[in-house]
Amino acid sequence: MQRYLHKPFLIDELKFDLRIYIFVCGVDPLRVYMYHEGLCRLSTVKYQAPAASNLGNLCMHLTNYAINKQNKDYEKNKTSSCDDVGHKRSFTYTLKHIESLGKDSKKVVADIEQTIVKSLLTVQPSLAHTYRSC
Repeated sequence: MQRYLHKPFLIDELKFDLRIYIFVCGVDPLRVYMYHEGLCRLSTVKYQAPAASNLGNLCMHLTNYAINKQNKDYEKNKTSSCDDVGHKRSFTYTLKHIESLGKDSKKVVADIEQTIVKSLLTVQPSLAHTYRSC
């Protein structure tokens, strides 16, 4: 799920998104696990609020790898152990960064988990029905 935010939380003045991986191992009853690692994808151009002059700058407003890897400023990570540089970083790094800013990363994770659960609960009856009918 996603929604465009006009005043986003930034990392290094760059927009980012998170890839959170979950495993749904049952639908009736609903059973889901969240993997503790994930991915943070950053744009390659410093963010400015949307304006007519910059709306066409996809590398500023979008975090898609397929778009940003074409930018001359795209920085590929050299090793998986160095996850605080480059335009793909770990979820662990992101949580540490949030903590370093004095924010509560545990609340961030709890909010993400609640969003996942609520999203799955809205489709659980349909999933369970499809599962039973197959």
